[in-house]
Amino acid sequence: MAASGGSPSPTTSSATSASSLATLALTPNGTNPPPSWWESVTKARSAILSLSSLLPSSVAATVSSLADSDRPALSLLSSSAAYGSVSLSLSSSSVSGSGSDPICHWLYDTYLSSDPDLRLIVLSFLPLISSLYLSRLPSPSSPLSGFEAVILAIYSSEVKSRGGRPLLVSVPDLSLPSLYHTPPKPVAVNHPKSPRSPTKIKLMLPPQPSVSVLSAPLEPQIAVKSTKRASILGACFDAYYSKISQMPSCSKVDLCEIIATWAGQFCPCRFELDEDRHNFDPLLSSPSSSSSIEVKHLGDKPDTCSLPVDNVSKEIGALQITEGDRHCNQGEDNGSDMSVGTGTRSKAGTRVPLPWELLQPLLRILGHCLLAPLNSTEVKDAASVAIRCVYARASHELMPQAILASRSLIQLDKSARDAAKATSMSVGAQNSTAGSNVTTPTKQRLQEVMMGSK
Repeated sequence: MAASGGSPSPTTSSATSASSLATLALTPNGTNPPPSWWESVTKARSAILSLSSLLPSSVAATVSSLADSDRPALSLLSSSAAYGSVSLSLSSSSVSGSGSDPICHWLYDTYLSSDPDLRLIVLSFLPLISSLYLSRLPSPSSPLSGFEAVILAIYSSEVKSRGGRPLLVSVPDLSLPSLYHTPPKPVAVNHPKSPRSPTKIKLMLPPQPSVSVLSAPLEPQIAVKSTKRASILGACFDAYYSKISQMPSCSKVDLCEIIATWAGQFCPCRFELDEDRHNFDPLLSSPSSSSSIEVKHLGDKPDTCSLPVDNVSKEIGALQITEGDRHCNQGEDNGSDMSVGTGTRSKAGTRVPLPWELLQPLLRILGHCLLAPLNSTEVKDAASVAIRCVYARASHELMPQAILASRSLIQLDKSARDAAKATSMSVGAQNSTAGSNVTTPTKQRLQEVMMGSK
């Protein structure tokens, strides 16, 4: 794909297209001002009609009808039918992911436009593109230049938006009364060394918040190298997270299911933080531990003094530590039960390495899907499954940062669900009480009825 001419060429390599894209995205002169309203609508209608011509005739009419709305780009973004059709074509086409894939051409050209609403449409397909791309990496015969060009387009845009600066987070001083406490102004304090020495004044400065680096400065890339693949995808998901409030629910659900598949940890130990975990999986009804290090025991606090010598030796031998869990399948699972979506959406994925530069933005996305109040129940349920798979994966691979983050999100998810359940129960109790008050006659009403009968 080449960036010149406005349309990628199927005969050129992905490295050439990525180099041209990096030059275009990182050059200040290559930026265009935001289009006017009518220009934006015209571009969106043209893009939707172009997309409908690439889809099967059975869904082309549905997609092309979105061009007649007042805001065509947002209509396409929020259309679950269009999302499912594009996803199916993107994953099942004979040229899927190659340099000649017309859907990849359309996504590439659309993301290079200056219309922010059209760029949101491309970002909504990032989870599926990343999943298809990573699942086909082991096969050297699979052409992936189309996927790589779209990924590099998003990455180059993120490099330009950051301007060589890292992503920082300010952690407040925990010694303050609250996170919203305003420290007082510097105060002069007297510190006399001795009665005869002059008084010295020392300024007590307010505590400064500590600053941590979320993401290091990004470097321009002209190709998706194996050593940079995780950081490139992590930067792309940072861009996705920056616009996550505008992403459709179908894209969020797909991403949550894909993260669960990437974690590939569908063993029972993903439920070990749930009090009612025995209701999730019948394997958890056994007395064995759910972790990869299993501690076997015959009872709680055995009274070894009253046991014969043979029984004491058996009791001590039962406390041995054994590697692995017979129910965890050695802590691995291919996640085949999550690789196929329902409805018109088609997802593919496999267990992949999850370094911290890729896992960190995914955890922030899962946090939004779990706790954002406007998310649908489907999104929250999918995120709840995904974060438990990530926790199990982190526990098996001993990843301290991921264990801490995923465990905290699980606890927050449990607290939010318990609060919602308590609220619904209180509302139901109030409604039942109000209903009983309406049907039960009061004393005054009963007297009126008796007087009327007389």
